[in-house]
Amino acid sequence: MSLFEVILIAISLSMDAFAVSITLGMQDKKPGIGKTLIPGIYFGFFQALMPLIGFYAGTHFAYRIQHLDHWIAFALLALIGGKMIKNSFSKEEEKVSENSFLFMALLLLAIATSIDAFAVGITFSFFNVNVFTTIIIIGLITLIISIVGVKIGNVFGTKYKSKAEFIGGVVLIIIGLRILIEHLFLKNC
Repeated sequence: MSLFEVILIAISLSMDAFAVSITLGMQDKKPGIGKTLIPGIYFGFFQALMPLIGFYAGTHFAYRIQHLDHWIAFALLALIGGKMIKNSFSKEEEKVSENSFLFMALLLLAIATSIDAFAVGITFSFFNVNVFTTIIIIGLITLIISIVGVKIGNVFGTKYKSKAEFIGGVVLIIIGLRILIEHLFLKNC
């Protein structure tokens, strides 16, 4: 997996955190540095932690399903991407209160937005990936995108939330297709 693909995966995975960050940013007319930075730290940490956990879980059973790894990677990425695309069309507004900046609320939001990263981490176990470099990239990109999301939410509201989630979903599906096509048709080239 190339560095470019890892960056695309990191950006795609961070779209859920971005959407929630926009919602958090809408709550405060002038969010201070804490309300801008803290959600990014939570989201970045869990977006890095979950693929690491998924990677180690995957390494314990990867050898048993190695002949299906490309199909599993495609299925997981396509399901996650499809879910993101479906959510991007949802008209349901997320309700976030001032209490969303409290420890437990941010912890739950960070876990909820990073579940998909666990599944992606499993796919990393099927490929030659430096997992520590990958999770650092994922964590940092999510941190930055979450900070930007809080700022955008504060300035523009929900205008870009659904577009970001849609694009993130499409990118994950394309990466899944590339993995599948490369394995099925280009493996022996």
